[in-house]
Amino acid sequence: MNDFSMVCRVLGTLFYRHPQDATLAPLLALIAEGKLVAHWPLEQDDLLQRLQKSCDLPVLAADYTRLFGNRTADGGPVEAVSPLRSDWVAPGAPEVIPFLQQLAMPRGEGPADHFGALLLAGSWLEDHAQLDETAAQRQLFDSYLLPWSNGFLGKVEACASGDFYRTLAIITREALQALREELDDTQDQAPQ
Repeated sequence: MNDFSMVCRVLGTLFYRHPQDATLAPLLALIAEGKLVAHWPLEQDDLLQRLQKSCDLPVLAADYTRLFGNRTADGGPVEAVSPLRSDWVAPGAPEVIPFLQQLAMPRGEGPADHFGALLLAGSWLEDHAQLDETAAQRQLFDSYLLPWSNGFLGKVEACASGDFYRTLAIITREALQALREELDDTQDQAPQ
């Protein structure tokens, strides 16, 4: 797994999975022990140390549920911040599912337009795409992630009660910018 894929996978997983999800335990342990810093390809050491200091599972679980996970009895959302693209972009915007199907990406169980799922799609494209994954990644970022990410991350930052998700929003905003710039650099270096 390369740096682009790792960043997308780590950030996507932190947004997509509830902190009490067993699959998230190794990643949260890596963060809590301060070991993610050594593997993180972006220069965000201070932010990762803030993330480490605020990695308290009961606090994370309560904040995640309040931010992203509450549902009413009829299944409707009552979260403070919707993690779904469909709640942030205008109707008629390009749909995520046909784009991902065109790329033969396997369909998961959750919503395809979840912020975390879209970051995980960036990782999958890097790891599995047969054709020009850079063009597909640019389209993923430009059409499906970046148009609403600043609004979403700003609201996460404003609504988080603990420092973990507030810091995660800042890390993610900076990472998205760096990853998108990397895609441009990759395009510029491609042979003509």
